[in-house]
Amino acid sequence: MAHAQFDPAARQALAAAAVDAKIRKDLTWQQIADAAGLSVAFTTAAVLGQHALPERSARAVGELLDLDADAVRLLQAIPTRGSIPGGIPTDPTIYRFYEMLQVYGTTLKALVHEQFGDGIISAINFRLDVKKVADPEGGERAVITLDGKYLPTKPF
Repeated sequence: MAHAQFDPAARQALAAAAVDAKIRKDLTWQQIADAAGLSVAFTTAAVLGQHALPERSARAVGELLDLDADAVRLLQAIPTRGSIPGGIPTDPTIYRFYEMLQVYGTTLKALVHEQFGDGIISAINFRLDVKKVADPEGGERAVITLDGKYLPTKPF
């Protein structure tokens, strides 16, 4: 049976413990995802408290990170989502995403509505990928793919 978690404090504490174990064991998010049998983006988001893991994945992650049975059970609970508390983010990496949406949010909205009509891009039926690629002008570039299902608005 699926259970929902309503107090994000327990999940935040679990995320902190999981990250501590990840660091202590010198693991990558990809290694944790490989154990879970899921994508690195989904697994990372789940361990950080934004998704519920399937039972098999939760057990595998729990074993890899030496988490107890209560933690494994909590990894399977449907979380209260949202990892950025109120206000403008102060972490420079998160702030840059906020800045990108401030600058390009209305452009993205205009282009989505022009191409698809009135509706939204799902963050539930969704895929995320991050790749590092060489920049032809030197250095590296981040290629971030946000791939969400389009859900049209339905009049009622």
